[in-house]
Amino acid sequence: MKIGIIGLGLMGGSFGRTLIRRGFTVYGYDVNTDAMLKAELMRAFTAPLTEENAKTVDLLVSAVKPSLFKDATEKFLPLLKSGAIISDFCGVKRETVKVMREWAKVYPELSFIGGHPMAGREFSGIEHSSVILFEKASMILVPVKADIFAVDRIKEFYLSVGFSKAVITDEDTHDKIIAYTSQLCHIVSNAFIKNKRAENRAGYSAGSFRDLTRVARMDPEMWAELIFLNRDNALLELDELMDNLNKYRAAIAEGDKDKLRALFAEGNERKIKIEQGKENDV
Repeated sequence: MKIGIIGLGLMGGSFGRTLIRRGFTVYGYDVNTDAMLKAELMRAFTAPLTEENAKTVDLLVSAVKPSLFKDATEKFLPLLKSGAIISDFCGVKRETVKVMREWAKVYPELSFIGGHPMAGREFSGIEHSSVILFEKASMILVPVKADIFAVDRIKEFYLSVGFSKAVITDEDTHDKIIAYTSQLCHIVSNAFIKNKRAENRAGYSAGSFRDLTRVARMDPEMWAELIFLNRDNALLELDELMDNLNKYRAAIAEGDKDKLRALFAEGNERKIKIEQGKENDV
């Protein structure tokens, strides 16, 4: 199987390095020449993606921001062979799926399946890529225009390169859930670190502070774009969080220890119930 990767940052670079390590032929492309040089040195691709070798790829993955997805990817579509699968690593799916649906009308011989690997780091760029980034991670797949054989083929492929599971869903469900499991977490972490006491926390913090603030470090441009594209769902999650926080605040302000204890117990039981009998998310 030959794979083309567009965008050799953290995600695309890690994916390329993972595939090379497992013996796949990988063709890489990035508009940034510095990223290309670093990717070559870090063995993130076998050879640069060109008009000639694009004709041979079985899977073309675009690991760029949603705003760059269309322009970065569509120039390669006329070159692809019949049956090739086009996918992406974008963190929101409604935007890219809309583009894929338009492409599917023009290129009916190609398969389009959106993708979102549930993995990442608080750093960006090929220099922070890792060959173990996707190990035991979940891969979300959003079939746009593909038969059952193409979906099964890409699912088995991702499982074969280290992902622990592949979840099949639609773009609306993806964006609703990801607003809670990812985007809200980044908003909360980024807001929490702005407390003035963060500067004087040395010696007073441990795992809870570290865990809660890890993703406060982020690519501001990318996360602003992702959340803006999913702002309807992000606002719903923010509203629900603030409603819940106000319950804790009210219990504390009113001196109601029993109410505060009940709120903590409810959250504790909810956490146990959700994780009971299930593997922890990566």
